[in-house]
Amino acid sequence: MLSDTHTHLYAEELKPDREGVIKRALESGVDRFFLPNIDLESIAMMKDLRDEYPDNCFMMMGLHPCSVDTDYVNTLKIIEKELSSDIYYAIGEMGLDYYWSKDHIKEQEEAFLIQGRWAHDLDLPLVIHSRDSFEPACVLIEKLASENKKVRGVFHCFGGSLEEANRAIDLGFMLGIGGVLTFKKSTLRDVLTHVDIEHLVLETDSPYLAPVPYRGKRNESSYIKLIAQELAYSKGLSLEEVARITSENASKLFRTNA
Repeated sequence: MLSDTHTHLYAEELKPDREGVIKRALESGVDRFFLPNIDLESIAMMKDLRDEYPDNCFMMMGLHPCSVDTDYVNTLKIIEKELSSDIYYAIGEMGLDYYWSKDHIKEQEEAFLIQGRWAHDLDLPLVIHSRDSFEPACVLIEKLASENKKVRGVFHCFGGSLEEANRAIDLGFMLGIGGVLTFKKSTLRDVLTHVDIEHLVLETDSPYLAPVPYRGKRNESSYIKLIAQELAYSKGLSLEEVARITSENASKLFRTNA
């Protein structure tokens, strides 16, 4: 069985066919879906989906960096309250995004530190979005450690160098491997030949970032099998071994029983 450790199944893009998307994923052997929160509006949609599929959907709670604005403190107060009202398996999706906008970098960094402190205090992993911001994210993780707030988690949608992979691992983080691994010009295949599979989890980020041969189209969780097959080829393992090991890694990361 496979685990999709990062999928926005509640997203509007999947609404017309959500039941079919989940059915196809389950039939493909994907039995666990870890749902990252984005902002205040996504909370209700995520919880509705969890209530419909309680044995398969595992929720996270956090504020996406692209949702951080000048009112982020009040937004985080609501999210912090939500964390104590239900069962969540991670703080996320949170992090830094210097690609789409640099208007609120200071606020993004402050929101990162606040959520990082929650992760430490609640003993939950961080699910980090770090687009064009890997180095600043690592610096903030080190800052948390200097406050005796050492955190663990996963760098979502990892596509960096071997040096960056090793740095993330040394900081106590796993690497979330998605559709980028299947792209023709991706250097990630070469990087992962030097990374032990015990540090990897699989994700789709659906409905975004679909793997080949669906690149550019709507992504869905059933496609994680394509990512697993590519990783199996890169590591010289069977698909069954990759599914087992990465699912065990997901259980360790999110501390689920299954």
